[in-house]
Amino acid sequence: MKISHVAILENPVAGSGKSSYVAAFLQKELTGRGVKFHIYKSQWPAVLDEFSDIWLIGGDGTINYFINHYPTCSKPLALFKSGTGNDFAWKLYGNSNLSEQFIRVFNSSPKPVDAGLLNETLFMNCVGVGFDGEIIRSMGTIRFLGGHIGYVCAVLLKILSFKEYHFKIQAKEESWDDPFLLALIVNSSRAGGGFNIAPPASINDGQLDMVLCRKLSVWNRLRYLPVIKRGHHLKLPFVIHRLGEQFELQSSKEMAIQVDGELLYSTKINISIQPGKFLFRY
Repeated sequence: MKISHVAILENPVAGSGKSSYVAAFLQKELTGRGVKFHIYKSQWPAVLDEFSDIWLIGGDGTINYFINHYPTCSKPLALFKSGTGNDFAWKLYGNSNLSEQFIRVFNSSPKPVDAGLLNETLFMNCVGVGFDGEIIRSMGTIRFLGGHIGYVCAVLLKILSFKEYHFKIQAKEESWDDPFLLALIVNSSRAGGGFNIAPPASINDGQLDMVLCRKLSVWNRLRYLPVIKRGHHLKLPFVIHRLGEQFELQSSKEMAIQVDGELLYSTKINISIQPGKFLFRY
């Protein structure tokens, strides 16, 4: 599928304004190759039919916004890193720099990628409930200091004060009715700008990964934070890791829910996989 006409959708507030630099780079590269393109900043087009490809400039929040405003998009997508955390872009492109990512995107064929569905909201990267949701309440710290550093600072502050949620969780053949420090359902591997929540997670296996962490003392929360960052936690005795196509979580109190870095609230959520929902060049 040839790249012939690209819609470049820029999130001007992503990554403290880095998107303008990325947009200028893409403009130069596409012009040099004789490829038609149009750059959209604050106002994106209502329909995308005239384009062969859609390139997004931003992070997890940008791709989340896109898929929920264009849920039936069948055009090949690319996500150029310019966000706070860039966790989903990392899953697609690893540590590639901008030039390397452009070449990779330009020379690749579209591949189907799974998405998740939380009630009526689509997500690409992950859902975090409880502790993870409370971290997003501290978004001011995260934005001010930058993705990973800001996230770590917010985590350290919450570690001292957070009280675990009591969840009722239903998977295909198992259920839990317990307090948990962490409850995450992920499509991809990484969250929080570099925390390897589910290292083996695949974005095209037709399954989601659930990672639960039972109650921990403040000392053990601090002790195991770097272990979780490195992704060495899945076999610890207080961690539960399951694969599945559908999960249900509920709590007696309203839950703070992080969805690709955005914040929602609910007392009950149903989460399911949407196999091969979108096409990506990567």
